[in-house]
Amino acid sequence: MYDFIMVEDSELWDAICDGPFVPMKTIGEPAMNVPKTRKEYNDADRKAIEKNFRAKQILVCGIGLDEYNRISACQSAKEIWEALQTAHEGTTQVKQSKIDMLTTEYELFRMKDDASIQDMHTRFTSIINELHYLGEIIPRNKLVRKILSVLPGSWESKVNAITEAKDLQKLTIDKLIGNLKTY
Repeated sequence: MYDFIMVEDSELWDAICDGPFVPMKTIGEPAMNVPKTRKEYNDADRKAIEKNFRAKQILVCGIGLDEYNRISACQSAKEIWEALQTAHEGTTQVKQSKIDMLTTEYELFRMKDDASIQDMHTRFTSIINELHYLGEIIPRNKLVRKILSVLPGSWESKVNAITEAKDLQKLTIDKLIGNLKTY
């Protein structure tokens, strides 16, 4: 959904991240900023305020009934976004716990003896994608080296051949998997 909002208008994304625009005016001695009344809004204020309403509309149109019930009391696009983030990613503590669990799963990952390369690749990709979704990105060359290291001993000659013949810094996972499938 983020990409759609960015294409629609980067100011909408600002309304989601920063909260709604509140028109302010300066009054008194010493000078103080206070919110304007609705009667004091000018065209620029109205246009800026409208960004929050448009951002809310986009967010609400992109969710189902269960999600809507979760966010229906939210007043701003920022509140909606934060409620959806918490619902789907959990709190920061829950998110970090998920990252820790997936990192351990990644570190302990091994190809099962009875598994095909495709099965191993599917399991591996699932872990990597979840980590990526949570903001943990593992460099491609490390992923390639990890796959090569988790193959059973019966693959040793193929691993050695790939390691010697290919530039592991540039080798993609898809090319590696394709190469392994031909073995």
